Amino acid sequence: MSDLRFFVDPIRCIGCKACMQACSECATHKGKSMIHLEHIERGTSTQTAPMVCMHCDLPTCAAVCPADAIKRTEDGIVQSSQAPRCIGCSNCVNACPFGVPRYYPEIDQMLKCDMCYDRTSVGQKPMCASVCPSEALFYGTLEEFQARRKGTPKNTFQFGAQTITTKVFIVLPEGEVGLDMDVISHMDARFEPDAFDHLDPFAHLEPLPQAQGGLL
Repeated sequence: MSDLRFFVDPIRCIGCKACMQACSECATHKGKSMIHLEHIERGTSTQTAPMVCMHCDLPTCAAVCPADAIKRTEDGIVQSSQAPRCIGCSNCVNACPFGVPRYYPEIDQMLKCDMCYDRTSVGQKPMCASVCPSEALFYGTLEEFQARRKGTPKNTFQFGAQTITTKVFIVLPEGEVGLDMDVISHMDARFEPDAFDHLDPFAHLEPLPQAQGGLL
């Protein structure tokens, strides 16, 4: 698994939700999807971006867990919370800079993407990457990635003065060298259609005429 990497290329996302359906069917996910789609700019674009756990080298979620319920494997996968230990405090939900962990009150537990560790630990693709028709989610070597497309994969992100390095790579336009957070707003320039550059997303409606004597 050491040479295999996970790449997220938002520009390729078509919003089909195949990744979410496949994720929810995993035996360990209890019918819930650990991946979700973010809308880039609701007012002017239908573009979506898949959001998975970024698997930070120094995971904040694990650092703030008072019950030590979140573990990181030797090969860099940040596991979902362990049911016997998770106390449902949501510290991890609030601390994650990428907004990934979700608390599910019906089971009183946090669940998140663990990169299908039961599959990736034996060399198989994560479920989401195996069904993505546009390869917005790609799992393979760096050489395989570069042979298929252009773009600059980055796994270092800046949150103010804090630098975070992750196991998952976000694909930037070719030639870009850095990525400031907010990730989504930074990448939005690639998705916004030129024809709608000056479009006001809110229609200006004329007021209705006042009713007079029961008639308009």
